[in-house]
Amino acid sequence: MISTQAAPAAVKILVAGGFGVGKTTLVGAVSEVTPLRTEEYLTGASIGVDDLAGIGAKETTTVALDFGRITVNDELVVYLFGTPGQERFWFMWNDLVNGALGGVVIADTRRLETSFASIDFFESREIPFVVAINCFDGHNNRTAGEIRTALDLDPHVPLLIGDVRQRGFDKEILLALVDHLMSLPTPA
Repeated sequence: MISTQAAPAAVKILVAGGFGVGKTTLVGAVSEVTPLRTEEYLTGASIGVDDLAGIGAKETTTVALDFGRITVNDELVVYLFGTPGQERFWFMWNDLVNGALGGVVIADTRRLETSFASIDFFESREIPFVVAINCFDGHNNRTAGEIRTALDLDPHVPLLIGDVRQRGFDKEILLALVDHLMSLPTPA
């Protein structure tokens, strides 16, 4: 017997940011399925190619994408696609962004400059996004106003501050994105 139940609507969200800011962590924290991860160990080949400053004891990196899923209800499924953060993999963002309704930029106040490319990427494609500051071990040495100024964020772009290892904060980020998307004018 063929089911007459309609397939749920799918929403695609892209999670971007610099190398080592917490994209894989966010996708893994909220996904209802075991996330697909394309992580590989960092090797000596990345010395002089990848900027490892400020990332501490990071041992792996995403080389293609992270993928997770959240079923909101029978009618709506959210698919999360995490981008690789290393500059040499940025070419993949152009494929990953296809069909994305919105985006999340994760940033680290110790290395705010690593989020500039992600913000520029969404802005240049006119894709709505929110910015989430990931406070590693509670570390945040800037106010929201200082961060907004440093990132040159438009006033309408939501800015959240917390720890992406906390599932509650990750849900807050995604809900802020939904609220942001719903507040935008409907295209004519």
